[in-house]
Amino acid sequence: MSNLRISFPDGSVREFEKGTSGRQIAESISRGLAQKALACEVNGVVRDLSFPIEEDSTLKILTWDDTNGKQAFWHSTAHILAEAVQALYPHAKFGIGPSIENGFYYDIDFGDSVIKEEDLAAIEQKTAEMAAKNSTFRLYPVSKQEALDFYTSKHDNEYKRELIENLNDGEITFCDQGDFTDLCRGGHIPETGLVKAVKLTNIAGAYWRGNEKNKMLTRIYGISFPKKSMLDEYLTLLEEARKRDHRKLGKELELFTFSNNVGAGLPLWLPKGTELRERLERFMRDAQRRMGYLPVVTPHIGNKRLYITSGHYEKYGKDSFKPILTPEEGEEYFLKPMNCPHHCEIYKSKQRSYRDLPLRFAEFGTVYRYEQSGELSGLTRVRGFTQDDAHIFCRQDQVKEEFMQVIDLVLYVFKTLDFTEYTAQISLRDKVDRARYIGSEENWEKAESAIIEAAAEKGLPTVVEYGEAAFYGPKLDFMVKDAIGRKWQLGTIQVDYNLPERFELEYVAPDNGRERPVMIHRAPFGSLERFVAVLIEHCAGKFPLWLTPEQAMILPVSDKFGDYAKKVAQFVKNYDLRASIDERSEKIGKKIRDAELQKVPYMLIVGEKEEAENMVSVRRQGQGDLGTMSIESFVNLVESEIKGKLAQVEKEEV
Repeated sequence: MSNLRISFPDGSVREFEKGTSGRQIAESISRGLAQKALACEVNGVVRDLSFPIEEDSTLKILTWDDTNGKQAFWHSTAHILAEAVQALYPHAKFGIGPSIENGFYYDIDFGDSVIKEEDLAAIEQKTAEMAAKNSTFRLYPVSKQEALDFYTSKHDNEYKRELIENLNDGEITFCDQGDFTDLCRGGHIPETGLVKAVKLTNIAGAYWRGNEKNKMLTRIYGISFPKKSMLDEYLTLLEEARKRDHRKLGKELELFTFSNNVGAGLPLWLPKGTELRERLERFMRDAQRRMGYLPVVTPHIGNKRLYITSGHYEKYGKDSFKPILTPEEGEEYFLKPMNCPHHCEIYKSKQRSYRDLPLRFAEFGTVYRYEQSGELSGLTRVRGFTQDDAHIFCRQDQVKEEFMQVIDLVLYVFKTLDFTEYTAQISLRDKVDRARYIGSEENWEKAESAIIEAAAEKGLPTVVEYGEAAFYGPKLDFMVKDAIGRKWQLGTIQVDYNLPERFELEYVAPDNGRERPVMIHRAPFGSLERFVAVLIEHCAGKFPLWLTPEQAMILPVSDKFGDYAKKVAQFVKNYDLRASIDERSEKIGKKIRDAELQKVPYMLIVGEKEEAENMVSVRRQGQGDLGTMSIESFVNLVESEIKGKLAQVEKEEV
């Protein structure tokens, strides 16, 4: 039997017999790795460890420490959940059961049975019982006719039949474990017994295939772990996350709201939240101005032709809102899904020279995407959001330098807002499926090399993820860990050779010829909505002093000191400090407690002694009494704290 060459992530290459499985290769490396192995990645595709490798390939053995290892674990648990549901509800019909960012779900048609939250405990217990049987996952090919027959005669399931109808012979596989068989492409752990702890977290309704015209199925969410202690840690984290939930804190702190009359996924920013947004915008505008960005403004709609040219209509047309038809001309317009095509047209508005480059156009542009109602979630998943978007048009020899300057800007943002732990994800094309990308192989290779080199020169902690590139170019996505260890994607930088070609962008070269600029897309915040949501949960609503909606609350001990409280408020406002007065006829203890709950950084207590001496008694949120001081001293204290923090960051990062 001839040999095949296997390339490993560390760059080493070894030879094995054709047909060798991922499990056998793991065992040949070390017993410890084989024991920890959950699945494998062959040429970028997640496979079962039993998968026989028949050609020269790249191979990565996946463990719990790998993102795709967790995904295989959670997807396998979705199968176990389905087996448990089948045992408890024999007439249930199964839709899809994928892994998600944290866990898995399965969409199920329970027929006449109504499943409620209180039913999850019994389903969870049965799932744990099924896992304990230690059944082997077995993936095997079936013909299209065999698959249709199975879901017609043996298990009548119109959902699976619909999925199969869209597949071709030779690409259909089933997976067995225990008494359960499912249509599945693979990516499973070896046996169910590896699942030592499972928790079904919640239940929701979900339209089949996300189409509101289809039947609503029951979606059961869950998560699982290879150790019980991991589940205990996760549940503790979950409880802390509930306390920090931006939807809860956003309401309590009066930052934003939603209205059914306005529409789902369209946030309404209240005065305090609007002021917070505006301060973030000013912070970014100041940083951008220092780095040579030029402000632009583009409309909220665009002609369909614009998005056909850019490729967004072909790739994302189904996720756009319905086109707007003009009453007379019959032209089609779309709510703007992206800012970049508009910025390309600004570039084209006049002839550009090589001396003009780089050109950096920046805009806080609001864009619109139609998200299914079941996918909406507070500010993290909305239908209208504002990006801190900018597009840099530069020469080929400027790409790396410009890219590195954007990295500096992103890190400046993180440092200022105390996001200290992050990983830069180098998002490249899928190794196999190249059809979903536009542009030439040569341009893609140049763009990918520029990102890899820039990240290396900056010494960023990086991971490479294949298949995560945008359709027009590779990108660097910043994955930030918040205060309780959760990872969020904040900030992105993308190198794009393709849109300049599609829009026929040019500049006059030194020899008077015409050359094509390279385009860099960047958004350090990503979107203001998502960024604010993550920031709320990161700091539990206790914003940095320079950013917080209310820096001080003035608390008169009784109504007769109201005039002095107003004098104090006016004094601090003259120095651009944000303060309000609690004028309620409540005891001072309650006022202090309420100010603490409102996350107000400073409380200024005023009574007879303070008025007589023109002083204030100062309390710091979470720290207690700081003593009595003059109003001027308090202003100096706040200004010193703010300036000291920002000056330190600017000195270190810019």
